[in-house]
Amino acid sequence: MSNWIGLAIIVFIVLCGVIALSQLSKPYEVTLEEYEKRAHEAPSLASAAFIGLQKVLDPATEKAVEAQEDLRQGRYDGEQGSGEPPEAGDPDSNIEQTT
Repeated sequence: MSNWIGLAIIVFIVLCGVIALSQLSKPYEVTLEEYEKRAHEAPSLASAAFIGLQKVLDPATEKAVEAQEDLRQGRYDGEQGSGEPPEAGDPDSNIEQTT
């Protein structure tokens, strides 16, 4: 008899887990204002902790985070981070050549 009780408890726990996951996976409507508000909010404490941990584990992440911050502030130009010098004779080059 106790085997059936234990089996019923295990089945109940699994069933509750499946129902909870199905409730979490349901999509919900988000208004444009709510979406924009969430997009402009500061990162949460947990995401800030994960970013800090990622910076320690992967040094390239620090450069990526700095580039994202510069991009948000409008200071980042795609050519700045390329690391390659401008081609000689390139008309877009800011370097003036004197002969």
